Amino acid sequence: MTRVLVSGGTGYAGRFIVEHLLAGGYKVTVGGRTAPEPGFFSTDVPFVPLILDPDTDQMEAFDNIYYFVHAAFDHLPGKYRGGEGDDPDGFRRANLDGSVRLFETARDAGVCRCVFLSSRAAYGPQAPGVLLTEDMHCKPDTLYGEVKLQAERSLLSLCGHGFITASLRATGIYGPAGPGRKHKWASLFEDYLSGKAVSPRIGTEVHGEDVAKAVRLMLEVDAVRINGGTFNVSDILTGNHEILSILQRVTHCPHPLPEAADRDTYNRMGACKIGALGWKPGGMDLLRRTVEQLAS
Repeated sequence: MTRVLVSGGTGYAGRFIVEHLLAGGYKVTVGGRTAPEPGFFSTDVPFVPLILDPDTDQMEAFDNIYYFVHAAFDHLPGKYRGGEGDDPDGFRRANLDGSVRLFETARDAGVCRCVFLSSRAAYGPQAPGVLLTEDMHCKPDTLYGEVKLQAERSLLSLCGHGFITASLRATGIYGPAGPGRKHKWASLFEDYLSGKAVSPRIGTEVHGEDVAKAVRLMLEVDAVRINGGTFNVSDILTGNHEILSILQRVTHCPHPLPEAADRDTYNRMGACKIGALGWKPGGMDLLRRTVEQLAS
């Protein structure tokens, strides 16, 4: 079986990746600051300590590892944008310098492929209504987006025939959380069901399982088709009105829904590039099933 190291494997997105790769027959090792609690994954998964620190030699974590999936990110709890708090230098050092050190270590250890979980935030503000595509000029306006973009570029500079790399710009990852954790819409559901006013909101979303499928695709597709590439991983444009309308139908809640947000000026993400490799997300049907599952 092929051995894969997943950094941040106990995170919200990382757990989907670990479970999907396990189901696909991969031998997965989780890297992170703390080992997962018993029962967090569907089966016992080996763990190795792994931190985002550019000054730490972590070569041993890559022993006998064939693929490396980097999904770890150091931020204030519950925050990505603004996750630096009052320590932007520390945030950059961990998430950029620390990530680059892991990329270099993976390459030097003989890892064959490296997949980086980047973000839509790398694009920054664009003209209203413009489709976000991988070949457009990025201008991130947050430290989070800037760090993700710079990490992408650093990984690209390391790619070669013996070290295949790819970055996935994911957006709005949703789905059930791990045991003992709340899903991303838990507070939204609670507010609506309790009768609190909910503001209109809209955004691009993708199920965690579909992100995991994209990661696996990067590990299995012909290297020539992905090496050094960046790929959008986005499925649907939806918002609080649509999500809560599903919840309302399931729970028969009498509270009014928030107004539908304007879709015309929002920047959708184009996923044609990864779609050409065979990636097919679950769309609205998967969103409906997931909200129904979370509601129960």
